[in-house]
Amino acid sequence: MDNIKKGDTQKIELNFPVDKDMMAKVKYVFDALNKKGYDGANQIIGYLVTDDPTYITTFDNARNVMREVDRYDLLFEMFDAYMKLNGD
Repeated sequence: MDNIKKGDTQKIELNFPVDKDMMAKVKYVFDALNKKGYDGANQIIGYLVTDDPTYITTFDNARNVMREVDRYDLLFEMFDAYMKLNGD
């Protein structure tokens, strides 16, 4: 870290497995929500917390795509990634 100058951009590489199929589906839904003018992150979080599919737009079949993602698995992956990024 001593050789880092102010203003340099640091690249972070995540060195843990990610379910690429799940990630692609969530990204697809996130993009569809944003295209419709919603805050994709807020809508997906609302869906994960409540299990209410109306948080996800039907635009571009996003609601059906999101239903293909197991909520528990997604929450686990998110928590696991968070802990790996912020753990010691």
